[in-house]
Amino acid sequence: MTQDRLLPAEHPLDMPEQDFAAPFRDDQAPAGEPEQQAALWRILSFSPAMIVTALLGWVMYGWFADGGVTVLEGILLALIIFNFFWISFSVSTVLLGLYSLARRTVVRRRGAVTPQKVALLVPVYNEIPWYVLGNAQSMLEELNAQGSNHEYAMFILSDTRDDAIADQERRSVEALQAMLPPTMPLYYRRRADNVGRKVGNITDWVRRWGGAYDAMLVLDADSLMTGRAIAQLTGALARDPGAGLIQSFPQLIGAQSVFGRMQQFANTVYGLALAEGLARWAGHEGNYWGHNAIIRTRAFAACAGLPSLRSLTGKESLIMSHDFVEAGLLRRAGWSVQFLPRIKGSYEETPQTLIDHIQRDRRWCQGNLQHINLLNARGFRAISRFHLFHGAVGYLMAPIWFALLVIWAIIGRGEEASVLTYFSEANPTMPSWPDMSEPRHVLVILLIYAMLLAPKLLAAIALPLSGKRYAEYGGAGQFLLSVLSEIILAILYAPILMVQQMIAVFRTLLGIQRGWAPQARDGGQYSWRTIAICHALETVSGAALCVGIAAGMVSIWLVPIGVSLVLAIPLSALSGMPIRERIGRWMGTHDHFKEPQITQAARAYRAQMRKFLENQPQATAAE
Repeated sequence: MTQDRLLPAEHPLDMPEQDFAAPFRDDQAPAGEPEQQAALWRILSFSPAMIVTALLGWVMYGWFADGGVTVLEGILLALIIFNFFWISFSVSTVLLGLYSLARRTVVRRRGAVTPQKVALLVPVYNEIPWYVLGNAQSMLEELNAQGSNHEYAMFILSDTRDDAIADQERRSVEALQAMLPPTMPLYYRRRADNVGRKVGNITDWVRRWGGAYDAMLVLDADSLMTGRAIAQLTGALARDPGAGLIQSFPQLIGAQSVFGRMQQFANTVYGLALAEGLARWAGHEGNYWGHNAIIRTRAFAACAGLPSLRSLTGKESLIMSHDFVEAGLLRRAGWSVQFLPRIKGSYEETPQTLIDHIQRDRRWCQGNLQHINLLNARGFRAISRFHLFHGAVGYLMAPIWFALLVIWAIIGRGEEASVLTYFSEANPTMPSWPDMSEPRHVLVILLIYAMLLAPKLLAAIALPLSGKRYAEYGGAGQFLLSVLSEIILAILYAPILMVQQMIAVFRTLLGIQRGWAPQARDGGQYSWRTIAICHALETVSGAALCVGIAAGMVSIWLVPIGVSLVLAIPLSALSGMPIRERIGRWMGTHDHFKEPQITQAARAYRAQMRKFLENQPQATAAE
């Protein structure tokens, strides 16, 4: 079978590049009325965070005000206030999410459901073929068994550079095509080059076949969605003529390591409340995470073509984290971007080790920091700019936290025990740092720690509001053990991730971070030498901090951070340890105790496809 027989006839659709310097309105976008309810949710979400932050700033300013506020004191106060706002905002978002879940109201979408022709797009780049096609088969089989008025077709869009992997991709698609019914078409396209990477991959599909499809549902190589979830997204788009993009809330699955299980448990237990709150205040100005979302094809083609981004030096570069930008462009043009976290059956996987997470995070940091250059783009809505800024702040917080840690360590336990040297009272350049061991200051420290833990504790206590039961997590006792374990591990890994995100920021600013390699789906196996090199900065910083604490020059409240940093190497090694069967219930989720049918099917199909490929001879160059 040749390449051309693996593709349908082309139906071109124009996709022009957008101009960030000029506003744009799509004539095809229906005029929408202002969302008054979303405005109320925004007031309820942003206002408490701003009020609490202002109160903390006012109190702390009073501590510094004696004798005048120096430059260094002003910097410290600004850093604390900036950090505390984002912590408070997360808490208020979770509280609103819990309130929304408690009301158990379901938004009824009215309107006739016009049958849609939907393309399921799976962009791949040097991925494991049997893994991707096993997932694809499970989704197509579910859609076929479910039946629908909508038409679905799947495209495997390969940007693979390795010819051997590409040959396996082609043979896998051919084998799966022979098994699928004619009502579930499967196509395969491999680009000769990967200009524009994932952006270019999707754009190429839109310009060649987009005209034949009403919508496209974009998936990742590790994405998995039930037929019901796909149908719900399709129905939601069909009922709302003003919707340009609808994003689902992907749940993490498949974690078998300590770090992966920790991430999966947090996503499943705490994530829904945060997602529900986000969906409420975002309204029709939501965000896009690049996968497990359905998009109106013609709206995307007309409004979301991405140009190269010009830096301050005049050099052009590809927009890496394209999804946030595409959501902003759709909203700018008049289309709504919605987030429906209550649609169940949307899944993805997570890195299995700390180092794999760090490698992915460095790529995301590179893309998110680019968004700062787009904050002044013409026509973007205020909430779209906030999404872009929030994505960048998520990484800029790391060096800010590190700066606070350094200043805090320098302050020590007051003037007499401080790392700083006070030469004389006549030296006005030295700040009179407040004694951070005073009860009132300890209360502020405890407040910050409590605010960091509050979203987790609130979501865990209010789990039944999401329609789940503690019994689904192994019972109340097992659930409590899992919550405590996740919190302890999160506290241990947080300082390490802070340092690594700071490294990622500086790698990006210095132009060291390059490339966008595929994620290690099964997790890497790393030597002690590799782990030690990766975590050298954390280890040295932690050792210095512990020495300062032992000498009485650094606040004892920094002990958790010091211990975490000095143990970065063994903690990183621990992150990749597999969870054996005898402790398999540890940090297990409801999907772990009662595995969904689609994940069982995907695992079986992956095994079948792997066996098929292993029994097939590799194609020769002559073939």
